[in-house]
Amino acid sequence: MQNNKEWQAAYSVIEQLEQAGFEAVIVGGAVRDALLDRPAHDVDVATNALPEEVKTVFQKTVDIGIQHGTVLVIVPAGPVEVTTYRTDGEYTDHRRPQNVHFVRSLKEDLQRRDFTMNAIAMRRDGSFVDYYGGRQDIEKRVIRAVGEAEKRFAEDALRMLRAIRFSAQLDFTIEANTLAAIQQRAADLTFIAKERIKAELDKLWVGQTVFGGIQKLEDSGLAAYLTGDFQAAQWRNFQTQDALLGWAYFALLQGTAWREVVRDYRLSNKEMAFIKSVLTAFEALKDGWTNRHYFIYTEEELVAAQYFARLLQLDASIPQQSIRELQAKLPIQHKQELVVNGADLLKWSGKKGGPWVKATLEDLLTAILHHELQNDRQQIKSWLEQQDLT
Repeated sequence: MQNNKEWQAAYSVIEQLEQAGFEAVIVGGAVRDALLDRPAHDVDVATNALPEEVKTVFQKTVDIGIQHGTVLVIVPAGPVEVTTYRTDGEYTDHRRPQNVHFVRSLKEDLQRRDFTMNAIAMRRDGSFVDYYGGRQDIEKRVIRAVGEAEKRFAEDALRMLRAIRFSAQLDFTIEANTLAAIQQRAADLTFIAKERIKAELDKLWVGQTVFGGIQKLEDSGLAAYLTGDFQAAQWRNFQTQDALLGWAYFALLQGTAWREVVRDYRLSNKEMAFIKSVLTAFEALKDGWTNRHYFIYTEEELVAAQYFARLLQLDASIPQQSIRELQAKLPIQHKQELVVNGADLLKWSGKKGGPWVKATLEDLLTAILHHELQNDRQQIKSWLEQQDLT
């Protein structure tokens, strides 16, 4: 996995920094994921070179967070974030330090990180720098705060939710003192922006053990400071690779208050529309879907509703054929395929326009979908005459 372009780009950057006389290592989640044999998409480099020194080594750089020591370095293999070793100043908002202090010591830089598994550095030769027992904790599948847990969470309250998310994502346990510190500081979660919380829940929904993660949300006390009811027992068999499916299931468990609850997490209009469709399809499934439902909803929405019915062990009428097969058998796939429109109805009837036009077109569509009428202009006109509409 370390042969992909992200790793090669990072190695290239490290080599050039070393040739310029600086120290540079790969840090953070990429090292953890390498030890877990998981793909890493962000391979970040840390160095004892100051930001201005980094910029003198490379031809093309972008200042993306230079006040915090981060420079984006562009090399042929791709872009790499390079951050100067640093210690953090005082945290006043439970999220970010007011300022940072650049240092030349890798040990000091690693000491400020959240969990031991994320405080490991890797050199270009493949050797590790691990001052805080991160490799051992990874082997034990344990999430442990670096240093004093309560201090780490007082600095950045989002770290508490990250601990829960990592436990679900990786199927790790949370070390006892770390969990106790989360319980002690749980109320600090209210200082964190909802967009940041959503980003962590996005990752929790697609974790290996969502049920275990939600149990820990409840056990840690964090659930009490999150909007909505998490109902751990209902998540026992939930598994997905699509975070939006997690949000839809979470919404379903909120009952009639789902809109207010989910909107609090700043979901987009598109995400909210998907959730609404899944929930209405789920309700309709209780009485059995008709061709109309297969026409209105996408395959993804219907599959989601079906999955929820199985999770909740509802006595729903689940079709034997696949949704895709049933949708393929529909007489038409889109409303645009109707061979008549509102102008035709007005012309044939001689009536004035009004709500009846839309209603009649819907009736026509339903009749065609249920094979009561063919999508043929003459047949439709005859059908309208029988309905006394022309």
